[in-house]
Amino acid sequence: MTAREQAAARAGQGRAAASEGYRWLVLIVAGTSAFMSALDGSIINIIIPQIQGQYQATMGDISWVSAAYLVTISSLLLSVGRLGDMWGYKWVFGSGFLVFGLGSLVCGLAPTLPALIGGRVIQGMGAAILMALSPALITTTFPGSERGRALGLQATLTYTGLTLGPSLGGFISGQWGWQWVFLINLPVAAIGAALAFAKLRPTERRRDQVFDFAGALLFASGLASLLLGLSQAETWGWGDARTRLLLAGGALLLLLFLWQERRARQPMLPLWMFREPAFTGGVAAAWLQYAAVFVLSFLLPFYLQQYRGLSPAAAGAVMTAQPAAMVALAAFAGWLSDRIGTRIPATVGMATIAAGLWAVAGLGPAASAGQVAAFLAVIGLGAGLFTAPNNSSIMGAAPRDRQGVAAALLAAARNVGMVTGVTIASTLFAHLRLQTDFLAAFRGTLSVGVALAALSALLSLVRPTRPRP
Repeated sequence: MTAREQAAARAGQGRAAASEGYRWLVLIVAGTSAFMSALDGSIINIIIPQIQGQYQATMGDISWVSAAYLVTISSLLLSVGRLGDMWGYKWVFGSGFLVFGLGSLVCGLAPTLPALIGGRVIQGMGAAILMALSPALITTTFPGSERGRALGLQATLTYTGLTLGPSLGGFISGQWGWQWVFLINLPVAAIGAALAFAKLRPTERRRDQVFDFAGALLFASGLASLLLGLSQAETWGWGDARTRLLLAGGALLLLLFLWQERRARQPMLPLWMFREPAFTGGVAAAWLQYAAVFVLSFLLPFYLQQYRGLSPAAAGAVMTAQPAAMVALAAFAGWLSDRIGTRIPATVGMATIAAGLWAVAGLGPAASAGQVAAFLAVIGLGAGLFTAPNNSSIMGAAPRDRQGVAAALLAAARNVGMVTGVTIASTLFAHLRLQTDFLAAFRGTLSVGVALAALSALLSLVRPTRPRP
C-alpha cells in the first residue's frame, strides 16, 4: 500500500470513528463561522451611510470599506486552504476566529477611515481562514452518505446570517452606534475559538509537504489586482490607466501562477484537479450562480427605492424574502442530495433561479411589493436547492488531502462570481440607461443574469456528479 493509500485509509477510519455527537459539534463550530462571516458581509451595507457621514468620506473612499474585505478574503483563500491541508484543520481554523475578532475590535475602535479599512483587511484575513476550511472540516468529518445534509445545514446558517444582517445592523447601529455592529462579533469569535481549540480533534499533519510560496504570492497578487480593477472600474472608468493596469497586471500574474503550478514539485494548486469534470463543472456552476444572482442584488435596491419609491426599511423588508427562502430549503436540499444524488437538485435549483430572474425582469411599473417579494422568494428557493448539492459534489470529487484547497476554490468562485455580477450589472445598466428609460435598462441587464443562470443549469445537468474511477 502506498503512503497516499495509507493516509486515505487512516482518514476513512477517523471518519468512521467520529461519533454522532462529535459530528454535531463540528457542524456547530463550522456553522458558527459561516453565520458570523455571512452576517458581517450583509450587515455592512446598512451602516455605510453612517460611516460616510462620520468620516466625511467620498463615495470612492467609502467603497474601500467593502472592497478591502472582499479582496483580502479572495486573495488569501487558496493559501490558507493549503496550510490547513498541510498543518491540520484544528489550529488553522481556530486561529481564524481570533484574527476575525481582532479585526472586528480594530474596526469598532477605528478613529479614522484608514484605520477602519485596515481593520477590514484583518477581518478579511480571518474570514478567509474560516471560509476556506469550514467545508473541508465538515467533509472530512461526515461520511459521504451524510455530506450533503451537513453542508446543507451549514448553508442554512449562512443564509440565516444573510437574512438577519440588514435588520440586525439597523437595530444595533440605531441603538448604540455603527461601531457596535463590529464589536458584537467579539463574543461570537471568542466562543468559536474556544470550541475549536478545546473540542476539535487534531487532523493529520502532512510533514512531508512543502508550501509553494511563489504560487501563493502570484495567486494572491493576481486575484487581488483583478478584483480591484473590476470593483473600481465603474468609479474610475474602464479607460482609466489604473483600471487597465490592474486588470492587465492581474491577468499576467495569474498566467504566471499557472506556469508556476505546472513546474512546482508540490504546487499550491495541482492543475490535475481540473481534469476531473465533476470538480471543474461544480466550481464553474457555482461561479455562474453567484454572478447571475448578484446582477439582481446590485440592481434591486435602485429598482425598489429610486424607481418604485420605497423607503429603505420597506425595500429591506422586500429583499429579505430571498435569503429567507434559502433558509427554508437549504437543509432539505442537502438531505435530498444524499439520497437521490446531486444532479437533479442542482439542475432544478438553477432552473428555478433563472425563472425567478426572468419573472423579476418582467415586472411592470404597477407590480406590488408582495409580487416582487414572491419572485425573490422563488430565486431564494432555487439558490437553497442548488447550493448544498453542488457544494457536496465539488467536495466529494476533490482528493482527501486537498479538501482545504477545494473548499478555498469554491469560496473563491463565490467571491469572484459576486464581483463579476456586480461589474456586469453596473456597467451594462449604466450603458443602457443612456439609451432608454429605467425599466428597459433594468430588464435588459437582468436578461444577462437569466442567461448566466440558464447556463449554470445546463452545466449542472450535463456534468458528471462523481469523480472518475
